[in-house]
Amino acid sequence: MQELSNRTLGDFLEHWAATTPDKEYVVYSDRDIRFTWSQFNHRVDEMAKGLIAIGVKKGTHVGIWAQNVPDWLTFLYACAKIGAVYITVNTNYKQSELEFLVENSDMHTLCITDGTWDTNYVDMVYQMLPELRECQRGHLASKRFPKMKNVVYVGQEKFRGMYNTSELLLLGENTEDEELEAIKKTVTCHDVVNMQYTSGTTGFPKGVMLTHYNIINNGFYTGEAMKFTQDDKLCVCVPLFHCFGVVLATMNCLTHGCTQVMVERFDPLVTLASIHKERCTALYGVPTMFIAELNHPMFDMFDLTCLRTGIMAGSLCPVELMKQVEEKMYLKVTSVYGLTETSPGMTHTHYDDPFEVRCTTVGRDYDHVEVKVLDPETGEECPVGVQGEMCCRGFNVMKGYYNNPEATAEVIDKNGFAHSGDLGVKDENGNYRITGRIKDMIIRGGENVYPREIEEFLYKLPGVSDVQVVGVPSKKFGEEVGAFIIMNEDAAELKPEDVRQFCRGKISRHKIPKYIFFVKEFPLTGSGKIQKFKLREMSLKLCEEQGIEVI
Repeated sequence: MQELSNRTLGDFLEHWAATTPDKEYVVYSDRDIRFTWSQFNHRVDEMAKGLIAIGVKKGTHVGIWAQNVPDWLTFLYACAKIGAVYITVNTNYKQSELEFLVENSDMHTLCITDGTWDTNYVDMVYQMLPELRECQRGHLASKRFPKMKNVVYVGQEKFRGMYNTSELLLLGENTEDEELEAIKKTVTCHDVVNMQYTSGTTGFPKGVMLTHYNIINNGFYTGEAMKFTQDDKLCVCVPLFHCFGVVLATMNCLTHGCTQVMVERFDPLVTLASIHKERCTALYGVPTMFIAELNHPMFDMFDLTCLRTGIMAGSLCPVELMKQVEEKMYLKVTSVYGLTETSPGMTHTHYDDPFEVRCTTVGRDYDHVEVKVLDPETGEECPVGVQGEMCCRGFNVMKGYYNNPEATAEVIDKNGFAHSGDLGVKDENGNYRITGRIKDMIIRGGENVYPREIEEFLYKLPGVSDVQVVGVPSKKFGEEVGAFIIMNEDAAELKPEDVRQFCRGKISRHKIPKYIFFVKEFPLTGSGKIQKFKLREMSLKLCEEQGIEVI
């Protein structure tokens, strides 16, 4: 077992810039943008000095609200080198969510792009900060957000009151190196480097404070489980604002010195083409991404034999889908289990694990992490094979929620264990299976029903592309089982009764879905997680629309 690293992000970046200066680090294949380690490190230093010039210091909170654009990573490392805290903003946020985060995080500087297809970030920032339209860059005085001092447009366009990337780099060129070097010496691995707001699938989002130590070591052991080396090229089509992208992907590449092939926003065609052109050896994604790639009409045009491994995570992964990915995309699928509060990984299946272990479990504890299945009622450790709450203690546990000690204490107990809210079981070989969320568990007439079990069963129904099972409120039983099903485009049309007939005699009667809805897509968080609470809300609305009486 290798010792934990005490390096900072800046230390690692400078190590590779000196060791393999001409090796490609960041590649955007679709527009042929390529940075070697040396080139990228130089750009980061100029950006870091530019941030210093506009008042960013150690401990300053800098937000990034952008898809995976080329300078997303530049700003990350620039902040890391000067000890600033990089706050990732969900790219799907709307006005009220943005304003909540900016205020809650005490943000000083916000870096933005144009936005997404249905959201204009520039307009939203002007709405939040109307003073920007009247002030010079760097002279913002917001009545509502007094701590906010700068807005930076990530790109070449100019907007009133905002800096742009070129101006920051120019300021950096005219700032002395000595100032940057002096600040760098004060940064330690236990400083907070990244703050991520939990997806908000329940309640208000909270700022999770993650240190260099948290995310570097999590990224390193993630790569070790997949046998990463400097020769690997990882295709990153998952969003960087989430732990999946910024830790499992970026920190894995940083600690192993390999190439990060970026996709700005997920597109199955761009992803497949990038793998083919760059000869990527690894690919990450949530299940919906892999489904989109496999089902793309041009899938067979691309040579994917270069792939060898990857991660499917972000939500519970169907066994049938993992089999298809292994057979058609030539990669050994691994799964990471964890949450933002654990940086994120606490367990990981390994590259050398048998297929069944990689497909039916989430693997074993990360090195230097202690995972336990605890009884939610007594707090005692559950025996092998007995379900309880997944909890862990180790280097990966967050520093805490920003300015929220009460919420921190609810998640991290007096023994230092972080509580996930997820139900799991440990097997006799030390591997874990996730059986559902404590809040997702359906209780029908006193019987516990675990959605995962029914979902895995319904995946065997021909034509089913994806399925999610939730509890639908019931006056008679407390809850009834509801299934939301996405069918393959070329599949034969099914009726709800066909699905129930498929279940009869094969699963217990109380587990057969009473309510079945055929949908085109699921409501997702920005990081690709399915929002089951929204499906529960949709179930009542769909019942009403379809004239189904809920009893």
